[in-house]
Amino acid sequence: MNHPSTERSDVCAVAFARDLASYGDQIAVITTDGSVTFRDLAARVAATADRLGPERRLVLLAGGNHLDALVVYLAALAAGHPLLLVPGDSPESTQSLIGAYDPDVVVRPTCGPNGARWEIDERRPVSAHRLHPDLALLLSTSGSTGSPKLVRLSHENLQANAESIASYLGIRSTDRAATTLPMHYCYGLSVVNSHLLRGAALILTDLSVSTEAFWQLFREAGGSTFAGVPYTFDLLERVGFAEMDLPRLRYVTQAGGRLAAERVAGLASLGRRKGWDLYVMYGQTEATARMAYLPPDLAASHPQAIGRAIPGGSFRLEPLPDSVDGVGELVYAGPNVMLGYAETPADLAEGRTIHELRTGDLARLRVDGLYEIVGRRSRFAKVFGLRIDPQQVEAALEVHGYSSCCLGEDDELVVVVEGEAEADEVRRLAAAACGLPVRAVRVQLVDAFPRLDTGKLDYRAIGELASDRPAEVVAAGATVSDLCRLYAELLDRSDVTPDSSFVSLGGDSLSYVEVSVRLEEAIGRLPTDWHSRPIRDLAEPAAPIAGRRRIFRMMETGVALRAIAIVLIVGSHIQLFQIKGGAHLLLTVVGYNFARFHLTSAVRRDRIRYLAQTVARIAVPSMAWVAVALFISTDYHWENLFLLNSVVVPDDNGPGMYLWFVETVVYLLILVAVALCVPAFDRLERRFSFGLPITIATIGLVTRYDLLELDARNALPSIVTVFWLFALGWAAAKGPAVWQRVLVTIAAAITVPGFFPGELMRESIIVVGFALLVWVPRLPSLGPLTRVAGVLASSSLYIYVTHWQIYPHIAQYSDVLALFGALAFGIAYAALTTKVLRLLSSTGRSVKTWRLGLNWTLPASIRARSEA
Repeated sequence: MNHPSTERSDVCAVAFARDLASYGDQIAVITTDGSVTFRDLAARVAATADRLGPERRLVLLAGGNHLDALVVYLAALAAGHPLLLVPGDSPESTQSLIGAYDPDVVVRPTCGPNGARWEIDERRPVSAHRLHPDLALLLSTSGSTGSPKLVRLSHENLQANAESIASYLGIRSTDRAATTLPMHYCYGLSVVNSHLLRGAALILTDLSVSTEAFWQLFREAGGSTFAGVPYTFDLLERVGFAEMDLPRLRYVTQAGGRLAAERVAGLASLGRRKGWDLYVMYGQTEATARMAYLPPDLAASHPQAIGRAIPGGSFRLEPLPDSVDGVGELVYAGPNVMLGYAETPADLAEGRTIHELRTGDLARLRVDGLYEIVGRRSRFAKVFGLRIDPQQVEAALEVHGYSSCCLGEDDELVVVVEGEAEADEVRRLAAAACGLPVRAVRVQLVDAFPRLDTGKLDYRAIGELASDRPAEVVAAGATVSDLCRLYAELLDRSDVTPDSSFVSLGGDSLSYVEVSVRLEEAIGRLPTDWHSRPIRDLAEPAAPIAGRRRIFRMMETGVALRAIAIVLIVGSHIQLFQIKGGAHLLLTVVGYNFARFHLTSAVRRDRIRYLAQTVARIAVPSMAWVAVALFISTDYHWENLFLLNSVVVPDDNGPGMYLWFVETVVYLLILVAVALCVPAFDRLERRFSFGLPITIATIGLVTRYDLLELDARNALPSIVTVFWLFALGWAAAKGPAVWQRVLVTIAAAITVPGFFPGELMRESIIVVGFALLVWVPRLPSLGPLTRVAGVLASSSLYIYVTHWQIYPHIAQYSDVLALFGALAFGIAYAALTTKVLRLLSSTGRSVKTWRLGLNWTLPASIRARSEA
């Protein structure tokens, strides 16, 4: 039976959502597609509110950090429709809550040619439920995504908490806050609410802080703040946040779990040096978001405290029967305390059932007036009759550098440790921390903790990992683990985690092909930006069905061009055919891949290090082959051995110039690496990521057209006359907008013709190939053809280097055999080189591991000195 709404929607509304238009033409939202003013946002919200209608209905929104989802969220609040907010990337949670609460309207993303859009499915014209007039928002409790138990929040809860947060943070209308947390998570939502309340802008994105794309957007949008949970700061540490140049960053907030006191103090000190403030905050979904904050001036000196109650709120301590030192359960009161819980649709008609919030956290009030959390009441466990506080054990292990999660059972304490650890030492330390015998502690090592999409630990999944069941029957993370092993194998890395990406692991154009081909075989069609995505984002349920091989596949254009180009190069040199232009086309591909793989890291040091590794992977095998060729042929001289021929003998037209392409690529990458060593150049590249390579390409036209009349083609090294092609490829990778792609395509179409007078086909191959690279990211292919192209592309450097000495010995019998023979030998040399490099790498790791093992057998005092 349908029930009428208990009150009209124009009476029940959240003020900040209703009053958006009051900020006029100020910027409200910034995305990668552009910006939206408050006036425009208000108009979109009003239109969506009209679509939802005047009768109050229960609206379920599968939210996400996207403009459509934000508009629906604000429209529901402005029009007074109770909103059930669930994760947009979890169809299972959405379906579970649809089944449990039977919403009147369902809004969820659908995939289209232009990406995800949120579609409104009106299931009935009036509500099937009795909806209390104060009910505004329903959220899952922390860590219970998909559970039918929801937190009921009122219009007053949302408005009051947004005002309180905006007050103690001092949010200004000029602030621009990045959405680093999911919208359905109360902490992430509080960022949205408090900033829109003050007329500040949102940098609306779902990009990870571990990607350069996020930081590029943050800088370009003038980001002044972002929020983080403890895991966020783990990622920031990996990408070198401390070294980043963020001139407009004003403050950083941290909540969503306890951050070690040492890290709080360290971040506070970093903020003082860099000119931004750190706000440590404490909250729960049941309090809308925030309950306490630690003022920035106290963060460095009192890093273990949660601070004081937010404006309008208050704390008290409820004594426990066995409490000591003033420790009690922390109880909060304020206008942001929820109405109560909902577990069935009937609960939506209830009014306030809770007036103060028992947090479940154990705390004490210090003499300085600050509150400090000392444990979690609900996480206490009894092992052998002893009352154990897992958080206390975790803190004790953290002091020794172990990241752990402790779970208590009747007869043992299970300590799950992330990363490499010495199990016996962990067992001893944990036992000492809680007074248990060592035999009562079991240690389990995992590569990475399972986490919710908020970044918090997934205790249910950790419990499964800690159980006696084999790892393979634990569904969560199995696919991610497979991909982690695949990355570790192909990139020869031992530090792969679910949050690693191809770029963050130092992947380059030499390894890109093999990884992309193997990944596509494992999980199906890859997104175009897979190389910058965390591994966990690639482990989707859309993987191909086991045992079924797909005949029709898509091949990356860059891979296809590399494969085609190397065949054209070798075939033309054999004179099997005369289709030239492959080498110069490859230069644009090198520039394109350079920008994709080496200029996406957020850390300058990593950019330089990965570039140096790529240079070594190109130069060392090339020089090794030249050393062999010096003994088996007369093609090369000493200058070739050191890749100096185009410098020492720039006008050489004999065999010595065979390696001009390798020399050019090595010189280009070295020059860029040296330039990146200058912080000013690094900042320039980040700020003008498209304009810089376009400028470099323009400068290159001076020698391309020999404007200085230096006889550049004959008197100068090849790098001087062709680097504009490399720069055009670089610009193509950094210019995703249509006008930018049009510009680089026109530039190639204008500047390539005439570079090889009278060779129209050669110039056409370069221009057409470049246009394909810019405009067509993938080409249709067949499965076997894709695999063959992948092998050729990944071996193209080695084929190029070796074919000069191989094909002459076979061409006397057959030009066709010479082509296949040269390709096969180059592929074999690539395989050999890869094996040798991995052997050397593993040997280096073994020595390092042996040294670490020896070090840990030393007495603690000696070990501490040796580590220092």
